[in-house]
Amino acid sequence: MARIELSNLAHSYTPGASEPGDFALKAMNLTWRQGGAYALLGPSGCGKTTLLNIISGLLTPSHGQVLFDGRDVTGLPTEQRNIAQVFQFPVVYDTMTVRENLAFPLRNRGMAGKAADRRVREIAELLDLSGELDRKARGLTADAKQKISLGRGLVRPDVAAILFDEPLTVIDPQLKWELRSKLKALHRALDVTMIYVTHDQTEALTFADTVMVMYDGSVVQAGRPDELFERPDHTFVGYFIGSPGMNVLPAEIEGSRARVGGGTIELSRSYDVPSGRRIEIGVRPEFASLAPPGEGLAATVERIDDLGRARLARLRLGGHPFAASVPEALADIGTAAGVVLERAQVHVYADGKRLEGRA
Repeated sequence: MARIELSNLAHSYTPGASEPGDFALKAMNLTWRQGGAYALLGPSGCGKTTLLNIISGLLTPSHGQVLFDGRDVTGLPTEQRNIAQVFQFPVVYDTMTVRENLAFPLRNRGMAGKAADRRVREIAELLDLSGELDRKARGLTADAKQKISLGRGLVRPDVAAILFDEPLTVIDPQLKWELRSKLKALHRALDVTMIYVTHDQTEALTFADTVMVMYDGSVVQAGRPDELFERPDHTFVGYFIGSPGMNVLPAEIEGSRARVGGGTIELSRSYDVPSGRRIEIGVRPEFASLAPPGEGLAATVERIDDLGRARLARLRLGGHPFAASVPEALADIGTAAGVVLERAQVHVYADGKRLEGRA
């Protein structure tokens, strides 16, 4: 088990790169505490797998250091880092039994006999594989094979960290929830550092205690799921997390007032807006309510989506798309409407980054 630190880390696949656009990973300093459950969340191409492969030792960074418990392991290969990695597609030996597959990493490290068998049975029980131990892997379903792959990563009791690279991609959607819950339970039982890479916000938010959102080679925000939802530090975080994502609109700010879409709203904080920057406000649909015409900001209703447990209005506000919640009491909705925003939930952004403002 290990505390993992990335010190001034950056990586480019282009030798001699100097421009920011040449780097797959921009300069970063990150700490992963021992025993934490982390998710790296972001779209394809943002640098998630590159970062994971640097931690595991499959890739050597262009700049900076990787430290395990303060020891520089930047130049060490994977086998000397004591890392377990679970990949997108199951890595199993079809000709071996489930028991032999799970025992393979232990036997490679000299653990045999009763100690190895006891550990295999412990992991098999955690993964609900006890009844399959003597079956050949070739006849198992894809989700059972991925359980074996997970078990091979978990079986070593001395592992420093377990890295998951989109491990549920090939799993049937109905079984994903079960395996995510199983991983969460395994983390609590084993107290080992786990880092989970995914582009799926549901996987990230249900698995991790700390979610690191990546965009264009940088970690733009790290925090608890509720922090990312309620206080996105970057407009990309607001857009990427939530369904639908946060509304972002161009605005003019003067102190505690914002002019948006031809109307004015009062903010809960006062802002000194830097000149020459792109200024926007962001508010989630959950904190914006459709209202009768004349209330709040003027908007045009394009359609109402009935989601079963709630209704969502799709609007145009100042020429921009906007989503807002529809109160149950609001029955007759025409084309013209108003939108009322919860003041405390309206954030101000300059060039995509949230401004703190003054109370």
